[in-house]
Amino acid sequence: MRHAAPHMSSSQIRPATEADLPVLGRLGARLVQSHHGFDSQRFMKPGDDIEAGYAWFLGTQLKVPTSIILVAVNDDDKVVGYIYAGIEPQSWKDLRDEAGFIHDVVVDDAFDGQGLGSRLVEAAAEWLEAKGAPRVILLTAENNRAAQQLFLRLGFRRTMIEMTREKGKRRGAP
Repeated sequence: MRHAAPHMSSSQIRPATEADLPVLGRLGARLVQSHHGFDSQRFMKPGDDIEAGYAWFLGTQLKVPTSIILVAVNDDDKVVGYIYAGIEPQSWKDLRDEAGFIHDVVVDDAFDGQGLGSRLVEAAAEWLEAKGAPRVILLTAENNRAAQQLFLRLGFRRTMIEMTREKGKRRGAP
């Protein structure tokens, strides 16, 4: 049985700071764990230091002028979600022009259903568009249906399907 989610009466979205990194590491580790659960062959296995590793990585992105990390905070200024996005240059490999790219969006389970994911995505999209991005792109795990529904509601459309084949798999092999 789900418990009622805490009320986010005056939740705010603000830029992340270095002081937020430990919480961002925990939320990022949850992202890694959930993706590994979706497909353990495709997504990296969470190691013992995944929280520290993710916090370190996001810390490097705080200093990148073409990237943004925004956090959702509750009334007590506790971080309960984040989004990481950036401007990606033209890519011949991906057959696309420069674009905004949303890399991560995570909301603490206790705050699901309160619109924080939507607010984070919209805030990042506004930042990306203000930086000149003509479009915003993101990827979502095939089995993450809830995220796909959110992104469809926010105006995203399907454009690519990633397919993966593991080493040693051949035509007709299970």
